[in-house]
Amino acid sequence: MVGEGGRVRVVLADDQAVVREGLVTLLGLLPGIEVVGAAADGDEAVRLVAEVRPDVLLVDLKMPNRDGVSATQVVRAEYPATEVVVLTTYADDESLLAALRAGARGFLTKDADAESIARAVRSAAAGLSTVDGDLQKRLVASVGARRPVQRPDDGLTPREVDVLQLIAAGLSNGEIARQLVVSEATVKTHVNHLFAKLGLRDRAQAVSYAYRTGLVEP
Repeated sequence: MVGEGGRVRVVLADDQAVVREGLVTLLGLLPGIEVVGAAADGDEAVRLVAEVRPDVLLVDLKMPNRDGVSATQVVRAEYPATEVVVLTTYADDESLLAALRAGARGFLTKDADAESIARAVRSAAAGLSTVDGDLQKRLVASVGARRPVQRPDDGLTPREVDVLQLIAAGLSNGEIARQLVVSEATVKTHVNHLFAKLGLRDRAQAVSYAYRTGLVEP
């Protein structure tokens, strides 16, 4: 939920003082975004979220005391109104997948420009996902490299399977509509239905499911 006046209230966490201070300055210059706290580690990030209840926690993955994955898990479990965007210089694939499973809504590298960061923060506050292009490829490759398991009886219709496969291929709703020769409204209905059936929050989880269950080959 976006705060008063349409502003997105953000807490950021990074153990490097120079990076943290630079992000505070950068975010402070972006319209509609207000920094309400800055933390040097995951423990402090969780305390700040509990205290100020921001719309978004922008968190580094690699931090002392409590890392970004653990902080994400605690925040999403105990303060679900706060969404999480991961911002990192480097992350191994296991950490990315762990952050996804913990409930992170967005993933960005630290070389992302101001527009990308602003878009990710605003999207997260609106309950949408944003994944940096390179990180998305790594997430897909990491999941796809795992041995596919037999797909469960998930109740998806053949058309919903088609839509899920096209989501995993990176297509937008509009592109899926053109591919299947249906309206974009019909695609949105299919997406909503398959998300509900599979218990998915967003497209990133849909990609993970499609590769993990063998619907899409790596």
